[in-house]
Amino acid sequence: MTRLFLLPLLLCLLWSMFLYFRRIPLTEGKQGYVYILSGSGILIALLSLLLWLTH
Repeated sequence: MTRLFLLPLLLCLLWSMFLYFRRIPLTEGKQGYVYILSGSGILIALLSLLLWLTH
């Protein structure tokens, strides 16, 4: 559970590599970062809630 903070970092790194190899500017790809961070935040919150409920 404590390693979940690595999920958004890994996804952002992969997104950055995708943008770099496709030669897309970061300004055009910033919406992807928003999706990655919000989705990961929701996933971490739900898993934390489930952990709290089943404890």
